[in-house]
Amino acid sequence: MPRPKLLAALAALAVPTMALTGCGVMGIGQAPADLQIYSARHYDLEGAFGDFQDQTGITVEFISGDDAELLERIKAEGENSPADVFMTVDAGNLWNAARQDVLAPVDSATLEQAVPEDLRDAEGRWFGLAMRARTLTYNPDNVDPADFDPVDSYAGLADKQWKGRLCMRDATSSYTQSLVASLIDLHGRDKALQIVKGWVANDVQIMGNDILLLEAIDAGACDVGINNHYYLARTLAENPDLNVKLHWASQQGAGTHVNISGAGVVANSDNPEQARQLIEWLATTGQNSFVDGNHEFPVNPEVKPEPMIAEFGEFKRMPLNAAAYGQLNAQAIELLAEAGYK
Repeated sequence: MPRPKLLAALAALAVPTMALTGCGVMGIGQAPADLQIYSARHYDLEGAFGDFQDQTGITVEFISGDDAELLERIKAEGENSPADVFMTVDAGNLWNAARQDVLAPVDSATLEQAVPEDLRDAEGRWFGLAMRARTLTYNPDNVDPADFDPVDSYAGLADKQWKGRLCMRDATSSYTQSLVASLIDLHGRDKALQIVKGWVANDVQIMGNDILLLEAIDAGACDVGINNHYYLARTLAENPDLNVKLHWASQQGAGTHVNISGAGVVANSDNPEQARQLIEWLATTGQNSFVDGNHEFPVNPEVKPEPMIAEFGEFKRMPLNAAAYGQLNAQAIELLAEAGYK
C-alpha cells in the first residue's frame, strides 16, 4: 500500500473509538500486501485467503473487528483508507455500508451469474458469499415435527402448545433482530408484534448463544429453539449423539429465514480490479474454501454444500430483503422491547 495510506492506517489504530478486536496478516515480514481486507467475519479466513494467494499470486492482509467499528474506521480514513475490501456479516450491514457510500459499484458478469439476485446489491456494491439459515431445532423425544406450523413455523411458536417449551436467543443478538425485521417485512409491524408477544407469553427461555440453546434442547430443559443451522452442524461434529434435530421452517409458506456474509470493494481502494478478482474467486472457485469450515451454505447454486449440512436436506428459503433488514433493524429492536422480549 502507498506509504501515506499505511501511515493513516497505523494512526487510525490509535483512535480508541475505533479499537479493533484483533488482526491477522498473511505474509508477515514481506512488503505490504496487494489487498487489504477489513473483515467482521471471523470464520476460517486464513485458509480461504491462503488458498487465494496460492492460486492467484495476489497477496492479502486482513484486519478483523466489529462491523460498526470497521465501517466507521473506513469512513474516518476517507481517501487515505488502505482498505480494498469490506467484508461483513448480516445483509443489513452490507446494505448500510452501501447506503453510506463506502462501497463502489462493481460490474462483473461472473458475480451476476454466481450470486442469486436477492443475495447481491442491485447496483453491484456488495455480494453475498456465504449463507446461513435460521430455523427450528427440537428434541425428537419430546416433539413431533408434524406439530410445527408448515406455513409459518416462526409465528406458530406463539401457539399455546409451546408454552414453557421454547428457548431462543437474546434481543441484542443480530440473529434475533434480523429475524424479527424479516417478520415485520413479511407480515407488517402489528402482526410481527403479536408473534413476538406470543413467544414471550409462552415463557420463552432466553439464551446468550446458540450453543447453549442446543445444549438446553439436548438436556430437555426446553423442547424447541431457533438456531443458525451451522451451530447444529458444529455441535454434531463434536458430539454425534446430540439429541437435537433440525426442521426447515415455513416450507409451505414464505420459506426459511436466511442471512448472509458478504463483501464489497471499498470506494477508495487503490486496487479495485484485484479486489473484484478476490470477491469473484470467493463466489466461484473459492466457495467451498470460504464456507465449508463453518458449515455454511454456498450462495453459488452451482457449488455443493459440504456433506454434513447436505444431510439436513434441501429447503425452500425465504427471499432475502437486505434493505428491509437494514431499514427495519431499529424498528425490530423497539418491537422486541415493547413485547417484553429480553
